[in-house]
Order: sequence, then C-alpha cells, then structure tokens
Amino acid sequence: MHELPPLPASSGATQTARIGDILLSMGLVSEATIQSALDVQADKGGLLGQILVSMQAIDEMQLVRALSTQLELPLLEEIDAEAIDPKIVADLTLSYARQNVALPLELHEHSLTLVVGDPLNTFVVDDMRVLFGVEVKVQLAAESVVLRAIHRVFDRRAAADQVVDDLAEADVGGIAVDLEDQVKDILDEGDDEAPIIRLVNSVLNQAIKDKASDIHIEPYEKTIAFRFRKDGVLKEIVRAPKKFQASIASRIKIMGNLNIAEKRLPQDGRIRIKIAGRDVDLRLSTVPTSFGERIVLRILDKQSVVLDLESLGFLPQNLSTIEGLIERPHGIVLVTGPTGSGKTTTLYAALSRINTPDRNILTVEDPVEYQIEGIGQMQVNRKIDFTFARGLRAILRQDPDVVLIGEIRDLETAENAIQAALTGHLVFATLHTNDAPSAFTRLTDMGVEPFLSASSVIAVMAQRLVRTLCAECKEPHTPLLAELERLGVEDPERALRENTFYKAGKCDACTNTGYKGRLGIHELMQVTDGVRSTVMKNAPATEIKQVATGDGMTTLRGDGTLKALAGLTSIDEVMRVTADD
Repeated sequence: MHELPPLPASSGATQTARIGDILLSMGLVSEATIQSALDVQADKGGLLGQILVSMQAIDEMQLVRALSTQLELPLLEEIDAEAIDPKIVADLTLSYARQNVALPLELHEHSLTLVVGDPLNTFVVDDMRVLFGVEVKVQLAAESVVLRAIHRVFDRRAAADQVVDDLAEADVGGIAVDLEDQVKDILDEGDDEAPIIRLVNSVLNQAIKDKASDIHIEPYEKTIAFRFRKDGVLKEIVRAPKKFQASIASRIKIMGNLNIAEKRLPQDGRIRIKIAGRDVDLRLSTVPTSFGERIVLRILDKQSVVLDLESLGFLPQNLSTIEGLIERPHGIVLVTGPTGSGKTTTLYAALSRINTPDRNILTVEDPVEYQIEGIGQMQVNRKIDFTFARGLRAILRQDPDVVLIGEIRDLETAENAIQAALTGHLVFATLHTNDAPSAFTRLTDMGVEPFLSASSVIAVMAQRLVRTLCAECKEPHTPLLAELERLGVEDPERALRENTFYKAGKCDACTNTGYKGRLGIHELMQVTDGVRSTVMKNAPATEIKQVATGDGMTTLRGDGTLKALAGLTSIDEVMRVTADD
C-alpha cells in the first residue's frame, strides 16, 4: 500500500493541514480509505472530501466539520432563517444564491457575515465585497443547511408588490426571473415555462408566504379578483384582466387532475406541490358562476399545523379537563363549530397526545387533511358510496380502541357512533352547531333518541378562532364600561382597574393588520348528571345551557373575555367572533 505523502516542512509560517490528515485525526476514516479516495482522485479528479462523501466513508456534516478545522472558519450547525432580514438579499437573485450556495446573514457598517457551503469558492466572497462595499466575514455550513435557509429567506422576500404590479399592468410575461426560479420547484418546470404557469405559481407562493388558509379566484364581468383568507379574514390582493380567466382556470384544473372541458358542473380535486422545499397540499373546488368558473383553494401546509394541545389556546382548567377526557376508555367527545374553526386540528392534536403503540386508532375523514404516523386514516368517497357510516362500520371490525369520525351528518352515522361508544370505544367526532348545548338538539333533530345521546356523549366542546394581537404593535386601550358589560364581565369597573386591555396597532410585522396568528376560544361542556337528566327530558338548548353553566361551563364569549383580559386578543375580536353567543 502506498504511504501518504508527508506534509511540507514548516518554514516559519503555519502550514494548512490536509483534509485527509484532519479526518484521520478525528478518527472518521482509515489510511486505507484515504488511499482509495486518492486513487479515485488521481484517476478522475475532484476534491478529496467530496470523493469520501460519495464513497459514503463520511457524511456531509463530518466533512464540513473537518473543513472548518482545516480553514479555521466558524461552523454553523443550523441557520435561523427567520432571524435574517430579507432586505439583505434584495440585490441578489435566488438562482445566484443557489448556484454559489452562499447567503448573507448580517450586514454591519464595516462588515458582512456570509455563510457558504463551498469554502473554496472565493469568487462569491469577492462578489459580496464589491456588492456591499464592506469586508466579508465567512462562516461555513453544510450545503443542505445553506440551501434550506436560502429557500426560506427568498420565500419571505418574494416580492408581492412586483406580482401585484405585473397583474395590474396585465404584463404577465414580465414576472421577474428570480421569482420564476424561486417557485420552480412547485412543479419542477423547465426554463420555457408559460407566463400563466409562472403567474399561478406566483400566486400560490405568495399565499404560502402570507400564511393564508384559502385562495379565492373569482371571475367578474371585466376582471378576475384574487383574494386570500388570512387569520379568518378575506382580503383582496389584486385584480387581473378578464382575458386571463380561461388560462388560469385551465392551469389550476390540470394541476388538480380535473376535466378542463367541463365548465358547467362543480368539480373537486387535490393538488400536491412543493414550494421552497415545503410539501403543501391544496384542496381544490370549482363552481360555475354567471361570469365563469369560481375557484377556491384550501391550503393544507403540513409545516404550519400545530398538533400540540398546549399550543391551541386552552385555559389551564379546560386543558386539564380535555386531557382527562381523551384518556377515558369509552364515550363520545364532540367538537362543534362552523367550517374553519379549527375542529379537525383540535382532534388531531388530541389523537397525537394519545397515539401510543398500545392503542389502535382509526379515522374516517372527508378528506384526510394531515397524515399522522401510527394512525390508520381512511377517506370517504361518495362516487363509490363509501360514506362516513359505511367507513365507520368497517372501522369497528378492525378492533379499534379510538375512532375519529370526520363529521356526523346523518342518523346512520350518529347511531353507529353511539353504538361504538356503548360497546367500549372512545369516539371523537365533529358536528356543525353554534354552541355546545345545541349538539344534543342537533342529534335529536337527526332522529337520535335523547336517552341514547345522553348516555353515550361524555363532553361537547364548541370552538372558534380569534385573531391574536401582534406583540410588536398592540396598544393599551381603555374600553367603555358598556363594552365590558356586553362581554358579560361581572364587575367592569374592577376589571378596568386590575387589567390592561389592548387594541390592534399597525406595523410591518403584521402587515398593518394589528393581528398575527390565531388561537382558540372554547366552550367545554362536560355531561354531568344535571346535563344528562336535562337532555333526557328532551329540553331545549337554552335550558341545557343554563344547567351546564351552573355546573361550571364557561361560554365561548366568557372564554374569549378571559383571553382579552390576558392581553392575547382584543375586545373587538371577541365580539366579532361570538356575535351569536
């Protein structure tokens, strides 16, 4: 075996250690492995470190650590992309950053901190020195880490104003090249992407960046309106000329595998895309209107969903109650509320909490919104008559411990759920009612006998989502006594003395809305003996509510008021969301 050539003798200056010697000293490779890599290098060329990675002798992070030691460069294991100001890359394109695997981190008066994946690329350092006019301090990270941070920073930087200007001027073909590169991974399109494809990708990318939950594309007589729903509120983003309507609709329908020739009937589909390295599912719905097809896309971003009960806004008392309920051996737990109130997210969080190897958890949903490891999830399909009721019957033959029913819509599903609960299963389900007590009257309206629902349901929770005040710009606010009285505060004057109320402000962090994110407000009704006897008398919802409140239930408005008192949301927001309470 050939011996490794010795390092050159020192001549007064410190010699840079070879990468092979550093890896040897770190105990990561043997001399034989180094020699094999040197033979490959002699035959095919290339960098020794990269050859060792391709041989799977070392991994990428081990190589980066060795390079950090060799070149005496600071090493970053991870990069906090959210802490980087997107303005720092205003003069760079995504393609340049990706090609050079380099990203500016911080700009100071006399220096720029630059993280690179290839420390031997001196050209990018020279470029940054000329571009920013300051000295460059280089830090090192794994290429995959740098590329992930690049995607996130450029995703945040994505120029909404440019998209808006292009649409407003009907210059769809003029969308910036760097924006095209940024969303290229959506469908891995080539360089000859059509302008409409770039336009649709830009809209999708902007919605993900803005953390919107829905995209509405609405045709009118002379224009097409694009609206995003963010934190539960719809906001018009831009209007485009009518002439692009057919092309936009066709492009989206192709992505969702729908029939582009059928424009007279509603259609539903699903789109799976990748945006800046993130997997995103879109639920697609089209309906015919007087001026063309109206399109709504529900965004299901797997990285943004919170499957943690503690993060959903429960008050400590309600959280403790929920934790007890989901550990019960049998019974039905209902979560009620309108579409978009977070019912499914709450149930997923509950399932995640009790998802252990000793439990068999099965679900039937319409559709399956998020995949959870370790849980069997089925999706209804009306085209083949696979309904909730039929799915539930099949599930009960699979020896389940816990069952989730996406929605109880009819008597057959309700009866199957009750039968499952009475035979020793814990059942989670959603129902569309305005408050918790109304769940029982809704079941009765379906045809369920009151004594059955009273004996099987162990709790009902109504839920809404309120916008959370932006921590950067919320302002102290003194509400009127009448406002506090409308909220149901027992002693408004004392509440004003002992608490600080806040209202929405305006800042860039919340795009001048005053709100950032949402949290839940809850009306958790346990089925006590008093509630059970009231239900069995077939009493109206108002009477059930009086009994439940007397037994300690906090109403939706009461829960929202407590969160306003804690400075989490505003009185206006609580009043808006609980107007029917």
